[in-house]
Amino acid sequence: MECAMRRADQLFSYWWNTSGPWVEEPNVRRSGTSGVQRVLHNGATVYVKRQTGHLFRSLRYPLGRPTTLREGRALTKLLQLGVNAPQPVYYGAQKIKGIWHGILVTKDLNGFQDLESWYNQGAKNLFTPKQLNDVLEILASLMARMHLGRWQHGCMRSKHIFIKVHNSASGPEFDLALLDLEKSHGRVSLLRAARHDILQLRRHSNWSESEWQHFLLHYEKHLGRPIITQGRF
Repeated sequence: MECAMRRADQLFSYWWNTSGPWVEEPNVRRSGTSGVQRVLHNGATVYVKRQTGHLFRSLRYPLGRPTTLREGRALTKLLQLGVNAPQPVYYGAQKIKGIWHGILVTKDLNGFQDLESWYNQGAKNLFTPKQLNDVLEILASLMARMHLGRWQHGCMRSKHIFIKVHNSASGPEFDLALLDLEKSHGRVSLLRAARHDILQLRRHSNWSESEWQHFLLHYEKHLGRPIITQGRF
């Protein structure tokens, strides 16, 4: 037990003291600080998120628990469900002088960019309507798989969906991944998870009504049930 605790302390200290270029400069909020650095580790790029005082509260943890632990667990769960997301290398937390310090280390999603930027850079002029619908269908499958596992993203926005385009002999192919899972958690009801995330995505995306209907058609097909009743979520 003592050796395991010492090893855990060493791992936490190692990752806390790594350094590299800032991807997200440390921001200071009333509750604490948060920042992300890009670090070279064993020849590979990883992203190291460090936070102090960033907590979530729940019935299980009424006094608060570091959000890096929740996000690390969520990433692990999504990968188990077959939902593409950054692979966690390490996540942990320690209380230092009465303040929670949390770390989350993830592998680089090489070649991906957020969906919001992809659209803003002219995707609708670069790809055919059929190809753009393919992206919506892939996202529908990805989100349905997450919700069937009774898991909720919690902050569903276009900027938290990442896309990678591959060129093949038959034309472009698309990979999608979900990021920014600080608010992600399990739900007893898959419909509650589904309605929460789908409604958030609708509020924070710029799809046309026809694009939404195409997405919802394929999403509900994968989910195996409707999430809209009497025209409402």
